[in-house]
Amino acid sequence: MERLKVKDLQFYYGVTQILKDINFELKKGEIKTIVGPSGGGKTTLLRLCADLLDVTEGEILNSFKKSAFVFQDARLLPWKNAVENIAMPLAKKDKESLEKASELAIRFGLEKEDLVKYPKDLSGGMKQRVNFARALIIKPDLLFLDEPFSALDVGLKEDLQHYILEANSEELMSVLCITHDLMEAVRLSDSVLLLKSDPGEIVKSYDFTLPKLKRDYTYLFDKTHELLKEDIVRHTFEIKVSL
Repeated sequence: MERLKVKDLQFYYGVTQILKDINFELKKGEIKTIVGPSGGGKTTLLRLCADLLDVTEGEILNSFKKSAFVFQDARLLPWKNAVENIAMPLAKKDKESLEKASELAIRFGLEKEDLVKYPKDLSGGMKQRVNFARALIIKPDLLFLDEPFSALDVGLKEDLQHYILEANSEELMSVLCITHDLMEAVRLSDSVLLLKSDPGEIVKSYDFTLPKLKRDYTYLFDKTHELLKEDIVRHTFEIKVSL
């Protein structure tokens, strides 16, 4: 069984401890989200799991065969048009690859005329559609999400989140996501890890059993409200307004 296992992970920048005693496991077909305040070490943890930073203390075991990473900003190559950016992860850059990239781009809501546009001519929402399509064109077994929905309007955010949930349901794509948005975490996740800051440490986990594609707004609002009433959540996010 493919899985990602984090065991006794510690991480320092110089003498400053960023992460402390991190332990969790992500199984095949599972979506796990790490929530916490900005600056709490979430992105550092995600990049360690994705092998973008070196593990110096503790252990991360990743047996997934193919993984992809969606950054908060699109990071498109300015000298390639939209469809060429999407096709980048493919081994071959032939006509068939470009056709595959074009089909996926259309599925992600881009118009045919957008496919030949360069990043400077794309809106922020279009760039993020390209960003997601580029990551998913290889059909990864494990997808890392670094707050990619944070700057998007509600409609586009829902479209992209629904695509992730469909890929998770149909292809058992596993997802490790970070966000500071609790409702987003409730919508996407089988389980949520609460990460406090200074240093980043997992202080509680939450499991949600209702199938993700069946979670309506009533469910999302109710579950998010339940989380926000918990003292440990309010303390972690430094929420002082009573609910």
